Amino acid sequence: MSLLKKILLTFCILAASIFATQAADQIKVASFSTIDSEIVQQVGGDHVEVVALVKPGVDPHEYEPTPADLSEVSKAQLILTSGKHMENYLNKLQEATGGKADLLKVGDHFSSLKMKPREGEKSSVIEDPHWWHSVGNVKQATKIIRDELIKLDPADKADFEKNSNAYLAKLDALDDWLKRKVAELPRDQRKLVTSHDAFQYLARDYGFKIEAIEGVSAETEASNKHVSDLIDDIKKQGVKAIFLENTLNPKVTTEITRETSAKIGGTLYPDGLGTGDASTYEGMMKHNVATIVDALK
Repeated sequence: MSLLKKILLTFCILAASIFATQAADQIKVASFSTIDSEIVQQVGGDHVEVVALVKPGVDPHEYEPTPADLSEVSKAQLILTSGKHMENYLNKLQEATGGKADLLKVGDHFSSLKMKPREGEKSSVIEDPHWWHSVGNVKQATKIIRDELIKLDPADKADFEKNSNAYLAKLDALDDWLKRKVAELPRDQRKLVTSHDAFQYLARDYGFKIEAIEGVSAETEASNKHVSDLIDDIKKQGVKAIFLENTLNPKVTTEITRETSAKIGGTLYPDGLGTGDASTYEGMMKHNVATIVDALK
């Protein structure tokens, strides 16, 4: 074997050894939220190996983990969920790891918007689980995930803090952009009609009034009376546009446009990241707000 080949072989062996050591040292994360997946990857960087089990475009209200998903969970040191009662399969996750992994219900660590139940909803008070439509909440989630990573890997605390600070700065810039975009729309025109009730945090932060065809989950179908009342409200208030959602059937929404002068304003991403320009948190928020504002003004 020539000297050059020996040097190349030695280099390859060393590189493979370093890579294997780094992979072994990574925190293995199983994520059941597209938002959490982005945050932990941004904050963790090379120190985490993230398996995103709820994919972009999947309705998290209807998702159930498969045996293959639970197999991935069994290898995880950290499990991330949205929290706020979004997931109904937490026992399965804990059983899959034998209680050895940290289970972080991110949304449970900050306050919720409470809503009155709709017809067909059993609870006396509904806790809105769609917390990520507030940039402020995502900033809190970033700090919560950062602190959890530091707990699991204190040696890399400096990297986690540096990465989180960079991501928080991006979120500050995003919030400024969203405020400027919403300011293009007069307050009396900020009337948002959507397929299901997923944008209350957005409404609170940026001054919208929400009317939804369905409840916080697509499982709660709209009654005929609710649809009739909504049609009357749209006519009275002169709402210019109503919006489709990427994970829901547009049938009822399309029927409402036939009964009113409102048009279809575009498709929104209510339940997490999507594809294309909505494949990142920044992109999703900009897509949603720009679609709303441009259709209503």
